[in-house]
Amino acid sequence: MAIRKISSKVQDLIKVQNVLISLFDKSGLETLVNELLKINSSIKFYSTGGTYKKIAEILGDKSNNNLVSVEEYTKFPEMEGGLVKTLHPKIHAGILGERNNTIHEKYLKEVLDNGVYFDLVVINLYPFKEAVSLGNSDIESARGNIDIGGPTMIRAAAKNFLGCAIICSPNDYTEQIEMIKNNRGCTSLEERFLLAQKAFALTADYDDNINKYLNGLIQNNKINEIIKSYK
Repeated sequence: MAIRKISSKVQDLIKVQNVLISLFDKSGLETLVNELLKINSSIKFYSTGGTYKKIAEILGDKSNNNLVSVEEYTKFPEMEGGLVKTLHPKIHAGILGERNNTIHEKYLKEVLDNGVYFDLVVINLYPFKEAVSLGNSDIESARGNIDIGGPTMIRAAAKNFLGCAIICSPNDYTEQIEMIKNNRGCTSLEERFLLAQKAFALTADYDDNINKYLNGLIQNNKINEIIKSYK
């Protein structure tokens, strides 16, 4: 069965109103949040865990109006250990949903209890490459640093560059803030496309590093040792 093409009108400029943020590396977060708030005082940040706490510190009293926890939004608590926070239909429908599609709008509103479209997704990943480069790293340290929710959101937002912008490096914050300012608080279709390419390059490299690490263990006959460590 063929995947259908987009069935609704594609917008060039999309206002940055709902922003989903989940970060391991929180450098530059204060600047990003404050600058976006200057551009749009009614902006909503949706976040989890340590990122949520950091944004709450940045916003102070403004948290009541501008910050929503993912748990509050989805009505589902995260699994113990910080697992399964953002792997929820209300998150991914908001990333993947088509703009100007009345069926998708109805799905978000009625099926997902007033779900929103996410206009901007800001994600960076657990540092897998850095974790396994340490001389004392073991399989459990490596396994724990394999990010699941992050790459899933990055790929979803990058796929839907027609309606969602993805930023996955603090190095891009300043440029993207200027782009949004220049577009009167909006992202452009061209910029969303360029960001999508960067995002897929990142996830491809991330998976390649995991593959190389696991394959290295196999090539060095470490499987029995690994299995034994879990028994």
